[in-house]
Amino acid sequence: MRALIALLLTLTFLTTAHAQEAEAPAPDRSATGGAQSLEDILARQRGETVDNSFRSDAVGNPDSAAGMANQLGTLGGSSDPELWRALRFGSADITSTYRGPAATTLVQDGGMKWLTFREGPLSTYGAYLMGGTLVLLALFYLLRGRIRIDGEKTGRRIERFKAIERFGHWLLAGSFILLGITGLITLFGRKVLIPAFGHEAFSTIAIASKWVHNNVSWAFMIALVMIFVMWVIHNLPDRTDINWLLKGGGIFTKGHPPAKKFNAGQKLIFWSVILLGGSISVSGLALLFPFEMNMFAATFAKMNAWGISGALGLGELPTVLAPHQEMQFAQLWHAIVSFVLMAIVLAHIYIGSVGMEGAYDAMGSGQVEEQWAKEHHSLWVEEVQAKQKAAPESATPAE
Repeated sequence: MRALIALLLTLTFLTTAHAQEAEAPAPDRSATGGAQSLEDILARQRGETVDNSFRSDAVGNPDSAAGMANQLGTLGGSSDPELWRALRFGSADITSTYRGPAATTLVQDGGMKWLTFREGPLSTYGAYLMGGTLVLLALFYLLRGRIRIDGEKTGRRIERFKAIERFGHWLLAGSFILLGITGLITLFGRKVLIPAFGHEAFSTIAIASKWVHNNVSWAFMIALVMIFVMWVIHNLPDRTDINWLLKGGGIFTKGHPPAKKFNAGQKLIFWSVILLGGSISVSGLALLFPFEMNMFAATFAKMNAWGISGALGLGELPTVLAPHQEMQFAQLWHAIVSFVLMAIVLAHIYIGSVGMEGAYDAMGSGQVEEQWAKEHHSLWVEEVQAKQKAAPESATPAE
């Protein structure tokens, strides 16, 4: 009996799943003369996918146009609704004296989806990510406290970063902080600043933020290239990183695992900044030069072809995008990746300041306490000391 019940439940499940996967019957549009019905409108409002082919194909027929001298002859075989549908679905034959890339796109409805996502999930989850990161860092500080230097300080200092390295770091850090603040003003300004300061004050702040954001972005991209060139050789993975990760970097225990100039945690930060910062830069360039860099249609086509979109549950991604839609996707991607990188950088700032004793000196003066260096980067200290011993031996004596 149990086996029979299990069999019946299985068949019921499979039948239900098959019915759900089967294509839904076409809505009855006879009452509307073939136009969209109330059910079509409600389905779109529910976020369901609606087949628009019954509208996109109903754009008139020039071959059936009446003669120019006849009644309705100037309509060219299309009624006003059919003409608007052709404009809506990008099939109208449009000419323009302006030769810009978006000149012939008169109607595109992706703006409402972009605005809804921007003001809804993007703002909401972005705020949760930033706020959650700050809360977790505060809890970690309360539970773990500041990571102190375990051994006795020697009073001797080792040069950790040269002036050019510190310049590149602070150029990147300073520009990213400005970009983050001005970006948050752009995203949250209407909800936060207008109620607090009024429309006129927000207008001044928004204009200034836009100018700062657009121009400081070049400093960020230059600094990104600088730190990549200077530090990439030190951030390549090696076997010591595995041991460091397995021991959690010594953050939760006494003692720190051996590490070279950059430990595994710092390497993760480095590659996060390079990859995410590079992606932010590319999408930012697409926004700085509107309609010139169309990346997403080609990217979506590759994701569809390689099965990535299906594996992520995104379905078939659109491969034909209006220029405005390319800009909308670029803005959303720019903001999403920026939120992720800001959360990572907050953790980096915490460790490099109040979270670890002696860490700030590395980027402050460039000189670190020898005991701190031995505890956190023992393999690097051995390399530095070996070079210092070899230098006098190879020096040419004065005559």
